[in-house]
Amino acid sequence: MNAIAFTGVSKSYGPVRAVEGLDLTIDAGSTVALLGPNGAGKSTSIGMLLGLVRPSAGEIRVFGDSPDTAVKQGRVGAMLQDGTLVPGLTVREVVSFIRGLYPDPMPLEEILALAGLTDLAGRRADRLSGGQAQRVRFAIAIAGAPRLLVLDEPTAAMDVESRRSFWGSMREYAATGRTILFATHYLEEADENADRVIVVARGRVVADGTPNEIKAAVGTGTVRFTIGDQPTAGLDALPGVTGVEIRGSVAQLRTTSPDATVQALYATGLRVTDLEVRGADLEEAFLSLTHDN
Repeated sequence: MNAIAFTGVSKSYGPVRAVEGLDLTIDAGSTVALLGPNGAGKSTSIGMLLGLVRPSAGEIRVFGDSPDTAVKQGRVGAMLQDGTLVPGLTVREVVSFIRGLYPDPMPLEEILALAGLTDLAGRRADRLSGGQAQRVRFAIAIAGAPRLLVLDEPTAAMDVESRRSFWGSMREYAATGRTILFATHYLEEADENADRVIVVARGRVVADGTPNEIKAAVGTGTVRFTIGDQPTAGLDALPGVTGVEIRGSVAQLRTTSPDATVQALYATGLRVTDLEVRGADLEEAFLSLTHDN
């Protein structure tokens, strides 16, 4: 059974079409990143998945049931961008209260440990830093031991160390066979942590595959080398080159055909040292895929 299935799902706000005929399935046990520029329909799609927003057309199923049913049965947990924590209560009290709402919650101490909150359990929830508050929201999201965990910009306000710790916890949670769907603007997080990347623009899917497949589909790469004080005229005319950037003694060529570019580069007679050839990273692929959408 699929964890998530969107069939012909659309959502309009007056004349604005936020989601356009979305067909999408996500296998149980996978970790999927949902990427897209602002206004692409990510948050609307997540809202519909959680039963917070009603689609204008189409059908959504979560483990074969409606979103409302799946959420009520505790099979879905969510960590959204916004949400004020209950003032006056400690972290332990907040998490304990939330887990008491579910039929088969995760043990309290396990929740606190997984969210990195054991040492903060006695602190008031309204006296935490932004990153610490995000960890509490994560703890609330997993309190019911959901089979599907939905995260919308989960590491916003976290510092580098907190982000690293968070994704370590997330991988640990996913390793138990749970399904993770997360939206993020940190593309390196998607590259490092997702089994699958779905890119949306203008309410529809424009790319879907593993991180490596998404990057390969763009068909661009970079050739970087030390050129020193040699002339740079003509580098933009090499086969496949679509852009040239010179920084001090280093030249960087963006190309649609790295092999052809390198072969022609050596034929120019230039002294090429410290040559580095790489494919597009996920950020470059994302920008290319969404630029015209």
